[in-house]
Amino acid sequence: MPATAGFFMKRIFHFLSYPFTVLFYLIFGFCLVFFHGIQWVGLNFFGYQAHKKSVDILNLLILLCLKVLGTSFEFKVPKNIPQDIPIIIVSNHQSLWDIPPIIWFLRKLHPKFVSKFELGKGIPSVSYNLRHGGSILIKRNNAKQALSEMIKFSDYLSKNNRSGVIFPEGTRSRKGEAKRFQRKGLELLFKKMPEALVLPLTINNSWKLQRYGMFPMPLGVKIKYILHPLMKVSDFETDVLIDKIEMQIKSDILPK
Repeated sequence: MPATAGFFMKRIFHFLSYPFTVLFYLIFGFCLVFFHGIQWVGLNFFGYQAHKKSVDILNLLILLCLKVLGTSFEFKVPKNIPQDIPIIIVSNHQSLWDIPPIIWFLRKLHPKFVSKFELGKGIPSVSYNLRHGGSILIKRNNAKQALSEMIKFSDYLSKNNRSGVIFPEGTRSRKGEAKRFQRKGLELLFKKMPEALVLPLTINNSWKLQRYGMFPMPLGVKIKYILHPLMKVSDFETDVLIDKIEMQIKSDILPK
């Protein structure tokens, strides 16, 4: 009987996920369209800080939108993270929904992203922020363009003491499993930014939000972010540092 009851409850939750997903996308879509205009006004009339504040608030609202689905987030930020030095945030990548919690919970670090070129157009708010907020857009099949953008990115982070987020797995892990790191991007950042700190980050369970693709989105997903100890780039040989980061991140990925 308990097994039958459990199966029955899962079917009910799956059925309910359809109307709740529709509600989520209606609210989420409104936020993206509304804040697209807010971002434009903030950047063009008041500058970087106003634009950043609008992006922070948008991503807080996205987290609140996800709570419509019963999604919860565990994200404990250490109090001793310095804000006067560039930081390279290295993370595994499980879904599109990895990013809003990073932007909101680490907002004091001004996180910028290494993103694929295709996301730079067509998505209200998201594309605008990627193009104008300090992130970079990489063409995966154009090594020269990618190299040029990564160099600009490292210079920008160093000059402004901001943080850059990189997902070295390259593509999202569809079922949460660890994927091998692609090293070239990290090698370039470490070479150009020896003064930077590295903040390894492990993301768990966000892949479950896209278990069925973009629709429906499951109810009650609990997403956990684990921040590992900071390391200074110049204290390690590059290969040793990448190995250490990869081991730390993957050691805390939960089994399915």
